Amino acid sequence: MKHIKIAAGLAHVDYGHIADIVKEASDAGADYIHSDAADMHDLRNMKLMGGWQVIKGMRDYTDKPIECHIYTESMDIMFIDQIYDAGANMLIIPAEHFIGAQLAYIINWCRERKIKVGLTIGCYTPLSFVEESIYDIDRLQIVTHGVDETDGHDNWGWRRSVIDLVKRARKLIDEKNPKCELAIDGGLRHDNMEPLIECNPDVIVLSSAIFKDPDGITAGVQKCRKAIDEAAEKFGLE
Repeated sequence: MKHIKIAAGLAHVDYGHIADIVKEASDAGADYIHSDAADMHDLRNMKLMGGWQVIKGMRDYTDKPIECHIYTESMDIMFIDQIYDAGANMLIIPAEHFIGAQLAYIINWCRERKIKVGLTIGCYTPLSFVEESIYDIDRLQIVTHGVDETDGHDNWGWRRSVIDLVKRARKLIDEKNPKCELAIDGGLRHDNMEPLIECNPDVIVLSSAIFKDPDGITAGVQKCRKAIDEAAEKFGLE
């Protein structure tokens, strides 16, 4: 049975207790620590969230890979050096802002430092944005939340159109770069993700499903792990 990895997303956490939170999620079975960051423009409701300082602050408390998922309109070699020095293992950037020669430089800078590179397809961003770069990236991450089943605050659902998008992304990866991970991110909880697991992702990014579970972080990871494994077995994923 396929082991679909869990990335514990630190978007909805108390950064004052980041070390304890990261350690508990790691010990509970999270495969990756997913550290979100944002500039002043791209994620306006969470401006200046995260960054290399947060990665540095948690690096000693987990042996799991740390991925820096940054919502940003620009990128330079200094930032890549900063997250590398802090201990990051992957940089994930939005596909809609990084098309063309600048992406080639970013991929090369990351390769020189042995940092993996991911591209995020944001809400309503077409898959065509990554049809060429898919050959050279380590992860394609699909943002799955949207306007369906949301209270407008933390409890976002995933949008109806995304099943078709994830299926097409799986096909694109299998045909052009099978080593690339397919990740899904947003609005996913232990009781609603089965239809998307059927689409055969490699990684599921979970934030509020883990860190806002009423029974605590460990219980949140365990509930999600159980739901993922049961769905993977149900659909015969390999």
